[in-house]
Formats: sequence, structure tokens, C-alpha cells
Amino acid sequence: MLVARKYENDFDRLQRQVRKAVLPSPDLIHDVLSNACARIQVLERAGKANNIERLIAAGAWCDAVCALIELEIPGWSIRRLAHEDGEWLCSLTREPNLPAALDDTADASHESLPLAILCAFLEVQRKLAILRDTFASPVAQIRSAAERSICCDNFS
Repeated sequence: MLVARKYENDFDRLQRQVRKAVLPSPDLIHDVLSNACARIQVLERAGKANNIERLIAAGAWCDAVCALIELEIPGWSIRRLAHEDGEWLCSLTREPNLPAALDDTADASHESLPLAILCAFLEVQRKLAILRDTFASPVAQIRSAAERSICCDNFS
């Protein structure tokens, strides 16, 4: 349980930083990259994440965050982007074809579009970290072979 609490504190800190920011900055994006992205570090060593650094250097914040989503959480995509009352609302989903009422999305809002997407990304990362810790078990999982199942109940 201590590990889950650590993740919550890290993601809380990062989300507070992103929410406080008025505009994205290279330092903010790099802080998220180094503290919330495990896959991106491996992909950088393999040369597959160089595009994100170029986008950050160019100030293409939305493109950089979308590339981050594509590389770090490949099964997720943007479901909804809306601008209401001066704030951008972003929803990320794993099931884009599922009706919105049934979908379990990660939602966030911010006055800046790239920061709204980044907040939603951090919410996905938080959910995934908690799921990994919840379902991680030191006991080996054994699946029964369905073709060899036998009913051993005595019905007499």
C-alpha cells in the first residue's frame, strides 16, 4: 500500500504543478517526462522518442503531449476536447467506440489546451499505476485448461 500512496503523491504533485501553470514550458514537460513516464525513457534510448524533444524545442505543445500519449499509453486516445466557459475540457479513453455514458474516461480541464491534455494524461497514469499495484501479486497465477476440466461433484 505504501507504493500506491507514493504514486498518488507524485501524481498529485505533478497535477498541482500543471494546474498552477498558465502556459506549458520545457521544464514542466520534462518534469512530467522524468517523474510520470516509465516507457518514454526506454523509448528514448531506442531512439523512438526523439520526436517529442523536437516538438518541445519548437514549442509545439499540443503535438508534444499527443505524441507523449501515443508513446507512453498507446491504447489510449483523445475522446473529447471542448472549450467551455474559458476552459478546455479533455477526456482520454481506451474505448473510443463505446457510448460516452458507458466509457471510463480520464477527464481534466485547464485554461490552456495542452495543459488540459497533459492533466488528463496524468490522470490516466495515476489510474494505471494504481491498477498495477492492485493486481500485482507475488503468487503465481495458474489458469486451468478448459478442455481438461472435469466435474468432480458427487450428485448421488
